[in-house]
Amino acid sequence: MSVTESSSKYQHLEQMSLTALLQHINDEDKSVPNAVALAIPQIEKLAAAIVEKMKNGGRLFYIGAGTSGRLGIVDASECPPTFGVPHGLVVGIIAGGDEAIRKAVEFAEDDEQQAWKDLNEYHISDKDVVVGIAASGRTPYVIGGLQLCNDNNILTGCIVCNPSSAVAEVAKLPVEVVVGPEFVTGSTRMKAGTAQKLILNMLSTSVMIQLGRVKGNKMVDMQLSNLKLVDRGVKMIVEELNIEYSEAENLLQKYGNVRAVIDHYKL
Repeated sequence: MSVTESSSKYQHLEQMSLTALLQHINDEDKSVPNAVALAIPQIEKLAAAIVEKMKNGGRLFYIGAGTSGRLGIVDASECPPTFGVPHGLVVGIIAGGDEAIRKAVEFAEDDEQQAWKDLNEYHISDKDVVVGIAASGRTPYVIGGLQLCNDNNILTGCIVCNPSSAVAEVAKLPVEVVVGPEFVTGSTRMKAGTAQKLILNMLSTSVMIQLGRVKGNKMVDMQLSNLKLVDRGVKMIVEELNIEYSEAENLLQKYGNVRAVIDHYKL
């Protein structure tokens, strides 16, 4: 039996108090960052490869099913507003299509050919990188997609939560983070999902920083899509240029972008 499917170390959950349930879930969650830390050398190799590909015009694709697929979509969808990159530079694809984002699509993850078909809708090429996300490490949709990418000289990586998995065997740059049994046996949306989310945060953030999408420690390319973000942008300009809030507000309205203001007035 795989680690992700092994029995919880807690018994008779239905008999626990609410306090006990919450405390034990939290206790289990505390172990996740330590497991991720052990995988940092693997994460670094994958991140470095993504940076190199993207500097040469490539894109980053995530493929997965269920929770894993949804997490890839979340990470991809947050890159344009956070870092100001075009939609389509980072793409999340889930088995079963957009319908599967909200509800499970039966047997969608069992088709070994479908991921390749889905990727080809984006005219994927050997400039790109494809990262398969699968807690179990045995999802046919991901295995088949990565194998066909390998066959077409497209660089592959993965994020899995079982050691020596089929997905990791296929991926050229595997990331294996073993978080142990789940609090509810087999519920990989819990610790495994948390680990995958942490790794996706690390990958996309470090890659975007390496691509120059952060200045100092600020999101100077973020999309100003609501009043909170406009206010944040104004405050960045105030801090960077040492000017009054009202002046910074006018400059941001004029140039429409924090980086544009800072670059213009720091030349």
